[in-house]
Amino acid sequence: MEFETIQLLPMASSHRGTLSPGCQQCQEGKKLVLFVTGLCRFRCFYCPVSERRNQLDVVYANERRVLTDADVLEEARAIGAAGTGITGGDPLGVIDRTVHYVELLKTEFGPDHHIHLYTHEPNPEKLERLARAGLDEFRLHIPHYLWGSLDSHGSAYRSVLASAPSWGIRRGVEIPVLPEKEKELRRLLRALDGLQLDFINLNEMEFSATNESALHDRGYRVDSGSGWGVKGSRATAEKVVREMRLSTPLHYCSSRFKDGVQLRQRLLRRAERTAPSFADRTEDGTILLGIVEAPNEGQLPHVVQALSSVGRVPAGDYRIDAARRRVELAPSRLRRFARRLPFPAFAVEVYPTDDGLEVERTPLNSAAFPSMRGGGG
Repeated sequence: MEFETIQLLPMASSHRGTLSPGCQQCQEGKKLVLFVTGLCRFRCFYCPVSERRNQLDVVYANERRVLTDADVLEEARAIGAAGTGITGGDPLGVIDRTVHYVELLKTEFGPDHHIHLYTHEPNPEKLERLARAGLDEFRLHIPHYLWGSLDSHGSAYRSVLASAPSWGIRRGVEIPVLPEKEKELRRLLRALDGLQLDFINLNEMEFSATNESALHDRGYRVDSGSGWGVKGSRATAEKVVREMRLSTPLHYCSSRFKDGVQLRQRLLRRAERTAPSFADRTEDGTILLGIVEAPNEGQLPHVVQALSSVGRVPAGDYRIDAARRRVELAPSRLRRFARRLPFPAFAVEVYPTDDGLEVERTPLNSAAFPSMRGGGG
């Protein structure tokens, strides 16, 4: 059955046919992103993985560095996760670890916790093992130099995709759209359509800090109207989705959709569950705080005392963040007395993530400007 109607999504994304369950949960911000390793033997030139993770054997649950299983489970609860997307690097490169996390999540959250995985490696033994552990869906990345009929070159990918239904697992293909390879992409999609996959996902190719040089060296440029997307990637994807009639659900996901919809929804869910009651929440999912910083950890009690004596702030209306050597409270409240404090005070906008990435800060008193302390005029 061919899917005639194109369904439009925000931020220039679109699809024909039904979105995969994994994509539906991502769209709603309900998916924990479990990065199980940065190691990958394929080393694609367009890989956007950050410097903190690229080719490093580290584990992250969303933005939280994972040291114990508890870190994974706590982060999943912090966003009210209905499922998990396992990524890397390549998760099949650390198969025992990946199997462990699938089993951990299914045991903790039950069989309805949907888990999908993204991999480059067409390894039937590893994928079947993951299916037995409870993996619901995998997305296979087929390297761009193998795009085509998959009859000879790329036959390992064809074989895995053909075998997967017998393991009781959903399977699809997810690849970035290289604008100069439209012809090869169309050949690949026709070949994949014959395998009766559950879905095909096309991602907008995008610039990052780690792939910028490699992309520029190959002549790619930023599309000024598409965030950090590669010029021509979106147009090629939209043309393919518009013109090709497949019996396989086909989905194009823009780089702006990942940030403007998926990430935003996840931030909103996390802010709802983890932000202190005195914080202000924005429609973008960030939170607004007033903070008073201590010169060192030993000075934190003095900051608390100053909040009590100068601002009359009761104990339940502030939070001590010892790791960042600061005390947090409502920004509107802090503004009323910040100028009378001897410690640096700011109004800040931060992500409600474990790393508390700061978007903006506004100084509220002279102590926030070291060069002004003790000065006049």
